[in-house]
Amino acid sequence: QMWFVESGGGSVQAGGSLRLSCRGPGSTFRTKAVAWYRQVSGNEREMVARISRGGDIVYADSVQGRFTISRDNAQNTVTLEMSTLKIEDSAVYYCNFPFAMIYWGQGTQVTVSA
Repeated sequence: QMWFVESGGGSVQAGGSLRLSCRGPGSTFRTKAVAWYRQVSGNEREMVARISRGGDIVYADSVQGRFTISRDNAQNTVTLEMSTLKIEDSAVYYCNFPFAMIYWGQGTQVTVSA
């Protein structure tokens, strides 16, 4: 496996919640920061949340207080708990190592409707 595998997306109504998960590659997973990104077709990919190898967390202003990122190094996974979802959160969500980028995976689609 040379890229992250994302899962957990789906369709929800505004105000709802989703839990995304991604599994990363490599035995060095635990030594690297991991970030969730999202992209709307035609737009730049933007970082949503980042968690360092030590657990320090940064969120985009647009999701602060609504999204929670966590990691499980034993499973090489990073989770993004999303609540109070808004229509503008609709996007394809991806994971990557922000300071050691690898190939992008397929992502997982999140669609929030009114």
